Amino acid sequence: MKKNSTYAFLTLLLLGLVVQAQTKKEMDREAILDMCGCYDITFKYTETFAPEIDYEKKLDYTAAALELALPIVDKDDKISIQHVLVVNDTMVVKHWRQDWEYENQKVFYYDKDNNWVFKELPADAVKGQWTQKVFQVDDSPRYSGSATWVHFDGKHYWENKTDSPLPRREYTKRKDYNVMLRGNRQEITDYGWVHEQDNDKVIREDGKEDVLLAQEKGWNTYTKVPIEKCKLAADWWKEHGDFWADVRDAWDTIYDREGDLTLHRKVDEKPLFMHFYPLEKTGADKEAIVEVLNKFIVDNNTENRAEGK
Repeated sequence: MKKNSTYAFLTLLLLGLVVQAQTKKEMDREAILDMCGCYDITFKYTETFAPEIDYEKKLDYTAAALELALPIVDKDDKISIQHVLVVNDTMVVKHWRQDWEYENQKVFYYDKDNNWVFKELPADAVKGQWTQKVFQVDDSPRYSGSATWVHFDGKHYWENKTDSPLPRREYTKRKDYNVMLRGNRQEITDYGWVHEQDNDKVIREDGKEDVLLAQEKGWNTYTKVPIEKCKLAADWWKEHGDFWADVRDAWDTIYDREGDLTLHRKVDEKPLFMHFYPLEKTGADKEAIVEVLNKFIVDNNTENRAEGK
């Protein structure tokens, strides 16, 4: 009888832990999906510290726009959110994308010089965690990081520190550093969500320790507004979404790999997103997309090429 009681207790305890884990994951998914919707957004950045006294602080950066965040994939272990920007209420721009993957072991980490190092993380290191993978406007890689969503005292947030290329607001203007060590905190709020950043601007060279040039604070707010305000963006995505689905499929064949991925910054004097403009306009098929992508892969041997299936 005593043995049966012990067995019953352990069974109930195990079931309780399973239910608790499921509830936590459901809360994580709800927080991630809460980042979808139509938003008035404001971006603000200011440099806060530099170790060298002769460093000349750069001007603050601010911007504002309207943005639609669409859940283009909503599965149990993966959520993909596509951001679509509306500029001056008239022009639509495909913006960044964030993929969230549960207990994901395959992550690409930015090194420098447009090179990403792919790593497979131990299963126990990512237990209960979500990887955020951020992609650029052309769906090329930007940065990734894995961490645990926190739900405590009415707060819901995820935070991680990871390397990335220079932000778009600086990569054509700055040559004094080459890596941004990003401190990302995404928190759900009563008005929408906020992307808080504590970033290190780093000089990285082979065989040397990283050198800190400056630090900055970023505060990007997403204030939810009626979805009708983003109708222009939603209509644009209905028209262009199939093309970008083919682009994602082509990239996935490249990301499904081991080892580094290095990309040319330009081909024929044009960055990748400019090569996509005419393809998108004509509704080019996946084969044409793959042909362009393969031109940008530096190590373009057979196993590292995109596939046009």
